[in-house]
Amino acid sequence: MGNTPADLDKLQAVRDVFFAPKHMCVDTRFVIRDGKRHPFAVICPGGGYYMVCSFIEGVPIAKKLNEKGISAFIVYYRVRENAHYPAPQEDLAAAIRGILKRKDRYMLDTDTYSVWGSSAGGHLAASFGLANLGYKHYGLPKPGTMVLSYPVISMRKSLTHQQSHDLLLGEGASEEAEMLMSIDEQVTADYPPTYIWCGDADKTVPPENTKNMAASLESSGVPVSCEIFPGVDHGVGPGTGTAAEGWLDRAVDFWMARKRAASAQ
Repeated sequence: MGNTPADLDKLQAVRDVFFAPKHMCVDTRFVIRDGKRHPFAVICPGGGYYMVCSFIEGVPIAKKLNEKGISAFIVYYRVRENAHYPAPQEDLAAAIRGILKRKDRYMLDTDTYSVWGSSAGGHLAASFGLANLGYKHYGLPKPGTMVLSYPVISMRKSLTHQQSHDLLLGEGASEEAEMLMSIDEQVTADYPPTYIWCGDADKTVPPENTKNMAASLESSGVPVSCEIFPGVDHGVGPGTGTAAEGWLDRAVDFWMARKRAASAQ
């Protein structure tokens, strides 16, 4: 990851290093509790399906969303020996189901909610956008927008992040399993509108993951905004001080534009 990202939350990092949940849990500290309804985002931090790196891809993003009047939920999904498919996908679905069940307690505007994911968490989030593997499969409403940051998209060995592949599917995964969990190969026209980005200097997850996903979305007629930032490596979260700084603002703008369009229909 190179230099320590400017947005890294050091206290949260200590917590995350020693926390590998065997059961799904949701961090609700970033629900806005002012008596008004707010749009909400569900955040899946990365960590190679080995840990949940909320310290850079959860808490810092949630704080910035709060500044924009958006409630945020950070999902801690099963990792390490408990990460085998479909455990993380089941965890994300359970988290969203629980959030929606408590929509009045949390004062949520449930129209066109968004799902955010980074790195391996981006793979998890992206899989939820597929009707056959995600939202429809679990009987949940379709997200209004997906926001994917330097995501693992492909499980093909030539393109994937190997640790994510091995923990999710196993080292000896079949070609059929790899194809099924290569999100870019499963995209259809009913995939949610997507904002996706990465850095061209990413040495952890090949930028082709982002490029191929954007191409699949575009060819399927799905609204997509894709940005590739020069000189940006992996794991920068909000990207303060890098060429990626400001991506979060544009992601929210993309989401809100979709939200307004849906409201106008």
